Amino acid sequence: MAGRLADKVALVVGAGSIGPGWGNGKAAAVLFAREGAKVVCADINEAAAEETRSIIEGEGGSAIALKCDVTNSAEVKAMVARAVDAYGTINVLDNNVGIAEVGGVVELPEDEWDKVNAVNLKSVFLAMKYVIPVMQKAGGGSIVNISSIASIRYTGVPYATYYATKAAVNHLTRTTAVQYASEHIRVNAVLPGLMKTPMVEKAAGLADAYAEGDVEEMWRVRDAQVPMGHMGDAWDVANAALFLASDEAKYVTGIELVVDGGITLKYS
Repeated sequence: MAGRLADKVALVVGAGSIGPGWGNGKAAAVLFAREGAKVVCADINEAAAEETRSIIEGEGGSAIALKCDVTNSAEVKAMVARAVDAYGTINVLDNNVGIAEVGGVVELPEDEWDKVNAVNLKSVFLAMKYVIPVMQKAGGGSIVNISSIASIRYTGVPYATYYATKAAVNHLTRTTAVQYASEHIRVNAVLPGLMKTPMVEKAAGLADAYAEGDVEEMWRVRDAQVPMGHMGDAWDVANAALFLASDEAKYVTGIELVVDGGITLKYS
């Protein structure tokens, strides 16, 4: 089924990776290119965006890399304008930006609350704000917002900001989907479960919360929580995003596609 995104332009926000390996955005950008899309790789870390661009071009695809702070309205507006300048339009928007800070409502500093809300939620708002008018001119498009099962479940770790922001992303996805459905702009969310990605490894406090700072033990504990016996990876998320981005999902909008190995089906 090669060419599922042929002749499309995809903007992947958060297309770099916070460390060695494959994050969700990096995998999505490369997979979209393999399926025929021209890809705009945007990330706050310019070197990480360039690495993804280099991988795509090394495989014969077409991509550009852009540096963007997605909490800054002017930078997001400029990112979208540069994408359109480069490729003429945007058919797919993949919002992959997200951070996690451990802490419940009592112990969490207020500035951490504001920071995570800006990165996880405001970024989605800003990207859609500036991309949707481009999609309207193009006659439609597909937006994929990467949420989390933390938006619908307590996952065993107290991080109030992550729960709240990802739940808000879900409802923003649903309501925006209804608003623009008549203009053939589809808006869907992917809800990854426990994933083995650089973001999880580097997230402040997660290894402490799971296993007193032991990353390898954290991986073991997380594997054991999943009915399938193992965590997912960035390619599982990317493949879900690819389906929603493609015309195969032309009658799908406003959904939350859970990619979690069955963990949200468990009682505990």
